[in-house]
Amino acid sequence: MMRLARPEQCATSEHDPQGRRRAAGVVARVAAAVGLSALLALGACSSEPDVIKIGVGQPLTGPLAALGQDMVNGVRMAVDEINAVGGVRLGTRRVKMEVVTVDDKSDAKTGIAGAQSLVAAGVTVAVAHLNSGVSIAAAKTYAEAGVPQLAISTNPAYTQQGLPTTLRLVANDTLQAKALGSYAGQLPGAERFAVVDDGTPYGKGLADAAAKELAAAKKEVLLRQTTDDKTTDFGALVDAMGKGKVDVLVAALNDFQIEAIVQLVGKAGMQRLRIIGGDTVKTDRMAKVSHPAVTIYATSPIVDAREFQAGTTHFLSNFRKRFGSDPVYGAHYAYDTVYLVADAMTRNKSADRARLLQRLKDPQFDGNAPVTGFMRFGADGEQRYSAVAVYLLRDGVWQLQLRSDRW
Repeated sequence: MMRLARPEQCATSEHDPQGRRRAAGVVARVAAAVGLSALLALGACSSEPDVIKIGVGQPLTGPLAALGQDMVNGVRMAVDEINAVGGVRLGTRRVKMEVVTVDDKSDAKTGIAGAQSLVAAGVTVAVAHLNSGVSIAAAKTYAEAGVPQLAISTNPAYTQQGLPTTLRLVANDTLQAKALGSYAGQLPGAERFAVVDDGTPYGKGLADAAAKELAAAKKEVLLRQTTDDKTTDFGALVDAMGKGKVDVLVAALNDFQIEAIVQLVGKAGMQRLRIIGGDTVKTDRMAKVSHPAVTIYATSPIVDAREFQAGTTHFLSNFRKRFGSDPVYGAHYAYDTVYLVADAMTRNKSADRARLLQRLKDPQFDGNAPVTGFMRFGADGEQRYSAVAVYLLRDGVWQLQLRSDRW
């Protein structure tokens, strides 16, 4: 049986960097071996910081940069608001927060390197990452350092790796796939389907599960294709859909890819086609696309900030003043994450990572999530109160059609 270090064996000071590194190594090795309970036992190894660093790992360049920057903006706004009142209250003193960002470029290897950079910077938590493949790949790095990882990624595998530090901010793709497949299957006149994904863990997993939902409903999937997350050449796909007289395209693709498909569909005169995608389709960019030839739907576990009362009365107005526009994706979830973490540390009177993780997973913890109001994690790191909504794009606005936690 592994013997845990006593508090006096872990004691370090700011003048003893070698001691700090040794203590961190003890925590990482024990955490990898026996999980969260060991992290809690070693809570005394962590001295209180002079600044609480919030790590943010998101795609800040490339096609998904707008979505990643939106997450960064949400974190920054919350951190600035908390710092404006003196910082996070830890017992008798207040500690300021600081944002540390890395660009994961929507790439797993880059994401791992980014996670290592955030850990080396001494972040208390990491709001990371957007892409499921990146979150999954980087999770071990955060877990070995005992850093709670709060991801907006939706692939179920993210929280199924046996790591105590993986937390999800929204519903996973198991629920979203049911929404995607079942809603597509009940559209009027929908009998012939095409299902396409971008080859990422997010896209392929979502599309595979949605295709199973369609099969269970005895719907005909004429085309099932996998591409990559960068292509915009969909000429062959549109030709095949036209020849097969496809009624509905179920697309686990990105917004710029749907934009390319819409342009080709318009030229092909396929006025009857309906397109339904996942949350990476429901963006402001997509809302600006001219699409007179098709009807576009999107499913999303990311409920728009406008749909929360607190979002319309406080968050959105402040966000517009700060950034000059509305959020484009999940800024309000990132914003709530910072407030939730700050609340947990205040109740703990400590910024200790292990105690923070325990508090976040505590079923009795009713923490402060100013916009969404219901950010709660189960023991497995999944959201306990999550829902998936379906939206219709009409006149440049995503209009809510249905939202449910039961599909």
